[in-house]
Amino acid sequence: MNAPASSQVLAPTVKLLIGGQLVESKTTQWRNVVNPATQEVLARVPFATPDEVHAAVASAKEAFKTWRKTPIGARARIFLKLQQLIRENMKELAALLTAEQGKTLPDAEGDVFRGLEVVEHAAAIGNLQLGELANNVASGVDTYTVLQPLGVCAGITPFNFPAMIPLWMFPMAIATGNTFVLKPSEQDPMVTMRLCELALQAGIPPGVLNVIHGGEDVVNAICDHKDIKAISFVGSTKVGTHVYNRASLAGKRVQCMMGAKNHAIVMPDANKEQSINAILGAAFGAAGQRCMAISVVMLVGEAQKWIPEFVAKAKALKVSGGTTPGADLGPVISCAALERVEGFIARGVEEGAKLELDGRKPSIAGFDKGNFVAPTIFSGVKPGMSIYDQEIFGPVLCIAGADDLEQAIEFINDNPNGNGTAIFTQSGAAARMFQEDIDVGQVGINLPVPVPVPLFSFTGSRASKLGDLGPYGKQVVLFYTQTKTVTERWFDDSTLHHGVNTTISLK
Repeated sequence: MNAPASSQVLAPTVKLLIGGQLVESKTTQWRNVVNPATQEVLARVPFATPDEVHAAVASAKEAFKTWRKTPIGARARIFLKLQQLIRENMKELAALLTAEQGKTLPDAEGDVFRGLEVVEHAAAIGNLQLGELANNVASGVDTYTVLQPLGVCAGITPFNFPAMIPLWMFPMAIATGNTFVLKPSEQDPMVTMRLCELALQAGIPPGVLNVIHGGEDVVNAICDHKDIKAISFVGSTKVGTHVYNRASLAGKRVQCMMGAKNHAIVMPDANKEQSINAILGAAFGAAGQRCMAISVVMLVGEAQKWIPEFVAKAKALKVSGGTTPGADLGPVISCAALERVEGFIARGVEEGAKLELDGRKPSIAGFDKGNFVAPTIFSGVKPGMSIYDQEIFGPVLCIAGADDLEQAIEFINDNPNGNGTAIFTQSGAAARMFQEDIDVGQVGINLPVPVPVPLFSFTGSRASKLGDLGPYGKQVVLFYTQTKTVTERWFDDSTLHHGVNTTISLK
């Protein structure tokens, strides 16, 4: 017999982080955090009130007064400690991530690890935030630059990498001397909150890192708030364009990493098995819910005969809950996402693509309520088809053909997006031609997901990016700092009797 509704135990609430304290929201608007493999309600996340958003920003603004003057070594040591805490808690973080996001446990560990690399980079801030000096630019005059923090910065992160992308944002912003307000995805905020708790444990002072939750209203409040100086965003093109336009009009510095349609070219001289394995891993890992997933493969010349091998290998991938040993891909994030992906597959058939492998409605033992789509492959895909023109964000691989490399490059360059691309070949000449002529920000050669390590910056381009500077790497130090130029002269006795100088000369 079911318990009366009034006595049912509600799922635990996700807290806000304001002024160094985990705070229960006073909102009346809540959303369930749901395990996408089972539909179990894991927690309830609040949609923060305007007063709570303002309190988080005010806390960050107050903390900036002292944090900006904290010695650079003291800031760096916090991130040395944080990377140690993340390593010690890796299993717990991965389990949390898998429960709320759905990706497999090994992939969840990878999600945390790629964020951890940025934390390690933040610990090297002493070498990254250096100014320049020119001695004697005029007689007795020196000029130097300092890279100073901006103030309160904010980050808006997506559901697909709830550990990695928050770790792209707040460590570098805080290491450079800013304070931060983070809005994680309302679909899977639990692992993000755990990372922020570890950041407090590592020594981040009260108010330097704050977390608010919510949807469109909170995003707009971040864009409009007069005390927020810069915003970093990762997510869909629709929301990213809105954030960029609204926040830029409010005078903020903004970087937005957005949607993608990433192509891989397979040349006929490529190593067949390695190429197919790499592309299928990049297409179907995390159930295709990566902004750097390979969603289109261009088979050149004789490689167009390899479609049966793509299908056979994809069919053999194991679909299950993320905790299942040996699972290759888990569920998509929500029931709405499942409906969206299945709708794209139906439209692909209607619009004339050939459905080589149909992953709809798989039977997954023990997970009959999960949001599962198995690997799906279309061939004969052309521009103008919905499955090509739009980002599906599910385990659907589109195959197109080309007669030669030039035709394949032209095909990719005609697509408006420019996040990532790859070529598989054993020809150095073909690889060099590709990397020179392709108009995409991140290029892989015999490597399907060319996300750079944090020594470099993420450099998506064209419709995949708004703003000049990318997240992490050297570019993000420039994003989170203001260059101040100081020109100075100290008078000595020999300069006392020069009289008034009304020219622009420094002599």
